[in-house]
Amino acid sequence: MRGYAFRVAAITMICTVAIFVPTAISAQAQQPEPLRTLDAKAPITYFIADGSGKPGYRSSDRQLALWALQAWERSAAGRFHFTAAPEASALVRVYWAAPEGEYGEMQPLVVGSRRGAAVFIRADTESLGPDMDPLVRNDDLLRDSIVYLTCLHELGHALGLPHTEDFRDIMYYFGYGGDIARYFERYRMQLHSRNDIASVSGLSEADVSHIRAAYAPANGSTNGK
Repeated sequence: MRGYAFRVAAITMICTVAIFVPTAISAQAQQPEPLRTLDAKAPITYFIADGSGKPGYRSSDRQLALWALQAWERSAAGRFHFTAAPEASALVRVYWAAPEGEYGEMQPLVVGSRRGAAVFIRADTESLGPDMDPLVRNDDLLRDSIVYLTCLHELGHALGLPHTEDFRDIMYYFGYGGDIARYFERYRMQLHSRNDIASVSGLSEADVSHIRAAYAPANGSTNGK
């Protein structure tokens, strides 16, 4: 099965986290990733770009990105909140393109004095290779599942979460191996319609635990623990 791998690459002084297509990278190449959380004392502003004209982009993909943001916010149990903002002032920005050979990427930003992140999502699922392409072309829900889960993964990096070795996690690093088609189909099988994505988060118990550990409860509350 031809898959794609999550990888970490250093570009000048910016640490970039990406989904790489199509070659799996050995686990030995995976380097420890520092925790880089965002300032959640105030709402975390976000901007989702219009990807019109980008290969494979559908206007409904913006909703998939929004659902991914909402899934992380729900999982955090009040530790942070997202609010929409203009692109220039948004801490988290979602764009619909990725460098050649990569399906998703996160690049840290500094907005004013606050940490932020730009997330790049490639909606062209044909780039996943000949094994995945027929499955995606015959199943719109699988296609949307892949785009949604990619948004979820890269937004996890934007929030400061590193890769994991657990195949159950959204932050799983594909360099450790595993059936990539099964990874996405496992989520797809939980859906009866596209609207189910809004409530089926795709996050594992460990993902939820990690995001709550990374961000202190608001006002010292332990809500959701």
